[in-house]
Amino acid sequence: METILEGRGLARTYWLGATPVTALAGVDITIRRGEFLVLQGPSGSGKTTLINLLGLLDRPDGGTLDLDGASVAQLDENARADLRRDRFGFVFQSFNLVAVLTASENVEYPMLLKGVPRETRRLRAVELLSRVGLSDKAEVRPDLLSGGQRQRVAIARAILANPKILILDEATSSLDSESEAAIQEALAYLMAGRTTFVIAHRLSTIMHANKIVVLDHGEVKEVGPHAELLKAGGLYHRMFMKQFERLRLHAEAGALLQWGENDANASNK
Repeated sequence: METILEGRGLARTYWLGATPVTALAGVDITIRRGEFLVLQGPSGSGKTTLINLLGLLDRPDGGTLDLDGASVAQLDENARADLRRDRFGFVFQSFNLVAVLTASENVEYPMLLKGVPRETRRLRAVELLSRVGLSDKAEVRPDLLSGGQRQRVAIARAILANPKILILDEATSSLDSESEAAIQEALAYLMAGRTTFVIAHRLSTIMHANKIVVLDHGEVKEVGPHAELLKAGGLYHRMFMKQFERLRLHAEAGALLQWGENDANASNK
């Protein structure tokens, strides 16, 4: 597959007062067109920093970044903003919706900035909200929507520009299983035919990635598909097994709780 985004030696340091904190220490990463890539790693490993650099939301302190073979690391802010708007779609855990706007107006907002006529904006927003199952929520403000509904509004807004590259940062991590199912359906539509890279911890997302990049202390430690990394027995294997064990214990606790409720109901009859 053709390379769409490539970083070489990407470095980023932040400062806490007079203390430097290395978030990325010379990361190499290649993303192919149409690829579904997941970033994994412990808290503080550099995942969000890397995704911000790849999405042109931040600048590296060192290294190179190429988009479609052209260098973008040193572009001015206007050029970077144009590329973000034209090439990227973002869906974040925090939704980033405007509280005083309705769901439809939130979806319309990028078109408003481009000077698209009101009626055209409106029709397109309603169409996109329908695509994510929210045709009946077009006039509702975000504070009256559930977390899952707000995330679907954010997905509808991301679809708007028909982005070549989709960036998801923990898009379902704070949602319950019912909301997650609706979000995953909307995301499947959004991701079809697009290059996607994701920060995710849910096994249902990770296991379907073409490639997993595992970070730790700002460095790439492992790269490969799920089965290969699991077999290698390294950091990814340890992280996977910890989550698997948590899910197993959660399922057992749920089963015991259900058994207790059934037993209590039977005793009361």
